[in-house]
Amino acid sequence: MTFRTRFAPSPTGPLHLGHAYSALLAHDRARAAEGIFLLRIDDIDQGRARPEWEAQIVTDLSWLGITWDAPIRRQSDHLPEYRAALDSLAARGLTYPCRCSRRDIREAASAPQEGATHGPDGIVYPGTCRGRTMAEAGPGDAIRLDMAKAVATCADLPGLIETGAAHRGTHQLEKSQLMQTVGDVVLARPGMAASYHLSVVVDDAAQHVTDVIRGEDLFEAAILQAFLATLLGRPLPTYHHHRLIRDEAGKRLAKRDDARAIQSFRDAGATPEDIRRMVGL
Repeated sequence: MTFRTRFAPSPTGPLHLGHAYSALLAHDRARAAEGIFLLRIDDIDQGRARPEWEAQIVTDLSWLGITWDAPIRRQSDHLPEYRAALDSLAARGLTYPCRCSRRDIREAASAPQEGATHGPDGIVYPGTCRGRTMAEAGPGDAIRLDMAKAVATCADLPGLIETGAAHRGTHQLEKSQLMQTVGDVVLARPGMAASYHLSVVVDDAAQHVTDVIRGEDLFEAAILQAFLATLLGRPLPTYHHHRLIRDEAGKRLAKRDDARAIQSFRDAGATPEDIRRMVGL
């Protein structure tokens, strides 16, 4: 099987050194394996995505010497695919509409008898709207996965193969873990065709991605995404969650760290080789 991986940034700000490390690592591994490297623009959130940031991403990656082996895939061009995946889960009775705000969820989850558990989608949803049906869905509702019903449809769950140093091994998906530490995740938010978790599962399958390479802060998300892939009948990629690039205080970099933006280093006279040295490559 041909090695296929991707780099999938959101066009909501500048790429920084952490992005450079992830993109270069994936690109290096693809080239070493004589495989395929893909660039995807994760612009499912059109309220935050900006064309100027996408143009900057392309400029930064090209300057780093990164090339991709197929046209760029933009999530905004594939909304019907996400809707079809969502509709297939709804047709099986595995979804319900939710009108709860983030504040509602925080307050319900922090009640003394509850206690807040955090998962890959934030606070594990306490189930306030679970009794609602899809016939009640309105334009202001999010659509959630009924995790208890979803796991009940699976006779067996697969193992997630991880090659990153921090989590290397096969991680067996467990029904109890999915219900308790993942819960009824959002599959689509108001005004959006799909959530991040659902859209990347559809994208990776559509692009025949065999290996997902990204930061270790997304390891918990891999558990959820592997389960969604199983529900949708998509193949599971192998995962490699790498170390994060951190600042002098040990805090991981974010898009607001403009001082560490790739463009800032380039404007200061750095070379692509300098960037490689900075990130330990």
